[in-house]
Amino acid sequence: MTDSPHIPENPWGQHLEMAVRAARAAGDIQIKAFDKTRRIDYKGATNLVTEVDRACEEAIFTRLSTAFPSHDFLLEETQTSRSGSPHLWVVDPLDGTTNYTHRYPHFCCSIALVVEGRTVLGVVFDPVRDELFTALRLRGAFLNGRPIRTSDEDRLIRSLVATGFPDDIGRARDKNLRKFARLLHCVRSVRRSGSAALDLCYVAAGRLDGYWILKLAPWDTAAGIILVEEAGGCVTSLHGGPTHLHTKALVASNGRIQESLLALLSPKTRSA
Repeated sequence: MTDSPHIPENPWGQHLEMAVRAARAAGDIQIKAFDKTRRIDYKGATNLVTEVDRACEEAIFTRLSTAFPSHDFLLEETQTSRSGSPHLWVVDPLDGTTNYTHRYPHFCCSIALVVEGRTVLGVVFDPVRDELFTALRLRGAFLNGRPIRTSDEDRLIRSLVATGFPDDIGRARDKNLRKFARLLHCVRSVRRSGSAALDLCYVAAGRLDGYWILKLAPWDTAAGIILVEEAGGCVTSLHGGPTHLHTKALVASNGRIQESLLALLSPKTRSA
């Protein structure tokens, strides 16, 4: 009788635990302030930020920087000094701010840890539905502790997909309108929820079969990408190549419809 093979312990378990605590703290802030009057500032004509965004970011940063003082941070609302640490926390304290300001109950907190350029964990918390999405590199993706997988759909015409539009759509070179119209004729339907992080989580959970976006920041997608990948899905650039932390345009799916999506979303097609 031979000994069982040794399975190395997960080196990111403590980091995941702290990220979950930070995300839940942010979710508590979001829920408590949801129906209250709030001050809205503008980073652009349609790009909003509220005191709730800032309070959530402070809560997350305080917890994670206290637990991991040598780590660097990439935050949406606050610029922090970087020490050159191989550990980088990428944080969107409130993804779906426009939804939130209109009291449209679809928003979340998104946290990812990138180590030497590779995302090793992702946490997305939806406080309205009390849904906690987590992923660890090579350990799978989970919803409230239960494993999740992408869908089995392999026909585009039977697929439910999602997208988003640029915050600066009035000035954007590619407004995503032609791509949106093209996909409408080739899929079962298209959704536009206003939260990139949750859209990616829904691909991971099999609720959506695919998703594409043309202009996003790292904090919008870092956690969602690892969730899709660990759930068995595929995430590429708009050209079909690998993504990196600063990839702005991406396509995510269950993997089975990826080539069909890429063919229709080719950057060689005319923009509008």
